[in-house]
Amino acid sequence: MGATIVALADLSPSVKQVRLRPERSLDFRAGQYVTLVRQDGLARSYSIASLPEDGAIELHVRLVPSGKMSGWLHHEARPGDQLTMLGPSGECFYVPGKEDQPLLLAGTGTGLAPLWGVLRDALRCGHRAPIHVFHGAVDQRGLYLCDEIRELARLHGHVSYTPVVLNAEGSPDAAAGTAIGAIDRVILERFPQLAEWRAYVAGDPEIVRSLKMKLFLAGAGSRDIFADAFLHSAN
Repeated sequence: MGATIVALADLSPSVKQVRLRPERSLDFRAGQYVTLVRQDGLARSYSIASLPEDGAIELHVRLVPSGKMSGWLHHEARPGDQLTMLGPSGECFYVPGKEDQPLLLAGTGTGLAPLWGVLRDALRCGHRAPIHVFHGAVDQRGLYLCDEIRELARLHGHVSYTPVVLNAEGSPDAAAGTAIGAIDRVILERFPQLAEWRAYVAGDPEIVRSLKMKLFLAGAGSRDIFADAFLHSAN
């Protein structure tokens, strides 16, 4: 279906929030993904960070070096521009039920996009068990939505948020509560046993593959691990 860009905003120096309005109602779940097709046929897929009732489809687009779609969305696209949107696809979304099952949401980079949707969807559906959100980046500049997630954690006592940076030297102003190190190590040091948990993982493909295996070895059932790896095009 056709879609119109209605707003563009910077979430970080390298991440753009893109909001689109489809030409007709789109049946989707937060955390799924859509494929954007430009008028010249260029196509890229992005996860949905919004809820159906938000009124627009929200995507988080990382600026890829020499990226044709991401470069266009960051530097040239304007509200009112038209695209074609395919989808939704993907199974990385919250399913109501088992409201007393602890949730682990772990993502790197713009892998936060589907997790932001899953987190708000779980709260909207009345999830009662603890929800632990881990967002990893190379350094502090790669983190975003920190204040928004902290505000949700303040409002909902069963939500916790841990930003994680790999490079302490590149993060001299890391806020209190920011963990230093690889995201998988940080998670498993805090939660070494994950039996009966449900996990959502998104972001860099290698990290997603590794983390899925480590979560499984820590006790999470394979059917309780939902993941989407981000495959960035070189151009």
